[in-house]
Amino acid sequence: MVKNLKFLYLLVGLVLLALVLAHTDLSQLWDQTVRVGWGIGVILTLYLIAFVLDSVSWQLALLPLNFDSLTICRVWKIRMVGEAVNNATPLATIGGEPVKAVLLKKNFGTGYREGTASLIIAKTTNLLALIAFLATGFGLMLVTEVLPPFYNFVAGAGLITFTAGIVLLFLVQRYKISSLAGTWMAQTRLGRFLENLLHHIHDMEDRLIHFYTRHRLRFLLALVLAFVNWVIGALELYVTLLFLGHPVTFGEAWIIEAIAQLVRSGAFFIPGALGIQEGAFMIVIEAMTGRGVLGLAVAMIRRFREIVWITWGMLLGGFSSFSPQMAEEVSPEVSGEPASPRKPRT
Repeated sequence: MVKNLKFLYLLVGLVLLALVLAHTDLSQLWDQTVRVGWGIGVILTLYLIAFVLDSVSWQLALLPLNFDSLTICRVWKIRMVGEAVNNATPLATIGGEPVKAVLLKKNFGTGYREGTASLIIAKTTNLLALIAFLATGFGLMLVTEVLPPFYNFVAGAGLITFTAGIVLLFLVQRYKISSLAGTWMAQTRLGRFLENLLHHIHDMEDRLIHFYTRHRLRFLLALVLAFVNWVIGALELYVTLLFLGHPVTFGEAWIIEAIAQLVRSGAFFIPGALGIQEGAFMIVIEAMTGRGVLGLAVAMIRRFREIVWITWGMLLGGFSSFSPQMAEEVSPEVSGEPASPRKPRT
């Protein structure tokens, strides 16, 4: 049933994309898109920088790992593979998370609970930083008045809804709301079967709270890096429009990116926001510049960047072992198992 829904959402995305392209002059779209020229290299470089920052933000939640260049590179590879799975399969952006946990176990000896907790923290951190990014974009919308009032109203309503959901998610983690509710349910006859599950929920929440309360500096730094990551997305859009021959201010690029990310977040169940992202860019950029084909060209360039990244991630996935000695370089506390004797290096 769930699997069928995932493919249904993929089909919906494909239909939306077909509708967008059906109302577009494809030759004009091609002429506009290829104007980016060598700028595609700059765009890919910016995304590489953003992805490295995103990986470091995640690594901050992996407490046992060291912050040396080799470890950062390995974590980056794992995230690349996981995100490739997230974007390439109809699994609503969660299919790659188990892959990341498995690769952490395989390459660093990180226990599944530890790895899962770090993934939850990384996702929460990204979403909290996204709230700050979206709120700034909404403020710029109100100040610059580059879009009609209707857009401001819709964006404001979407921002309030999104913020409420993410804040609730964080509070559930921070104050053990899930386990408290589960404990109450377990006291009833209907909820007896939850007792075993509650043990795992308590353990996971303890890990999350430990990070949020005992490692506040790491949490704050992770938030900052995640926010910078979103800002680089606006910079990427600014550079894209510059190379396409229709420059905008950085504030306007921030507004466009914020709206696009808000729409993507609302359509999280559609793989890669297929069709949704294209429609969002086309509508918003047309409202700002009067050229809908320009917005679609931006979306096509971003899709090309995603295809390059997915391909790269899948290639890395083919060599996901990275190094047979990785697990030996991690402290035994990571997996919770006693250390085995190691031979001295010669």
